[in-house]
Amino acid sequence: EVQLVESGGGLVQAGGSLRLSCEISGFTFDDYHDYAIGWYRQAPGKEREGVSCFSSNVESPYYADSVKGRFTISTNTAKATVYLQMNSVKPEDTAVYYCAAEVNTVVPEKILCRYPMDYWGKGTLVTVSS
Repeated sequence: EVQLVESGGGLVQAGGSLRLSCEISGFTFDDYHDYAIGWYRQAPGKEREGVSCFSSNVESPYYADSVKGRFTISTNTAKATVYLQMNSVKPEDTAVYYCAAEVNTVVPEKILCRYPMDYWGKGTLVTVSS
């Protein structure tokens, strides 16, 4: 079974940087032809939103408008780990960040980060102070 564990959250000052990691077990990039993986966040009192997602059938990752130019999603395929590099963070980036994955499915590009992923981590809290 696919399991995801996030790490790297913490307290950071506005304008600073943070890198989140998502270690995926029960999954390798070589073994699965079709997959989608993404980072999501949920701030207090707000709905969960897709931050950045990528899939095996989409050339470029998706980024929410609110993080474009500041956040970067990347992978270490050998370690089955997905990262979210967060630069120039803002207080409004404060949220619990979750990693999610869908396997054996071709997720349409138009709904990449809105697809109901099957597998979710427990989240890591990011707090940005002003």
